[in-house]
Amino acid sequence: MAAPSYEAASPVPTDIVEIEKCLTRVAYLAGRVRQHESLMALAGLALDRAAVAILRRLADTEPMRPGVLAGLLAVEASHVTRQVQRLERGGYVVRAADPHDRRAQRIELTDAGRAAVDRVREANRVGMAMALADWSDEDLHRLAGLFHRLVDDFVTHAEIPADLGPTA
Repeated sequence: MAAPSYEAASPVPTDIVEIEKCLTRVAYLAGRVRQHESLMALAGLALDRAAVAILRRLADTEPMRPGVLAGLLAVEASHVTRQVQRLERGGYVVRAADPHDRRAQRIELTDAGRAAVDRVREANRVGMAMALADWSDEDLHRLAGLFHRLVDDFVTHAEIPADLGPTA
């Protein structure tokens, strides 16, 4: 598939420019180290961002092989292996034989891993509720619908198809 030619493209609508700016700001704010540290403090956990991403992904799927997990997270397999080893030592995940191929292993959450994901999600929701406290129920409902649509369209038009699982 050839890369699109941006020189020949028609001008980007102003609203698209503004949406891109806002998404960039949201990504920056969500990815800041200080933000992650605050989230971990609120959740009562001591996990790095990569570990949280792995736990959240595992919580949204069935147990999976490390290589599949790496592909879904778009990272190197060695990165997932190191993180899984740390999470395993912390009691958040275990390795189990793949029932379809006993030579392979799958990673699955423990009860502690599920509890950690639940605490992270709840901490995120509390922060969002505080930030959006002045929004009307109607505006929140509309935003939720538009975000689902946005993510679905991004996934549909992604250069490398990815199934990010449920957006809820």
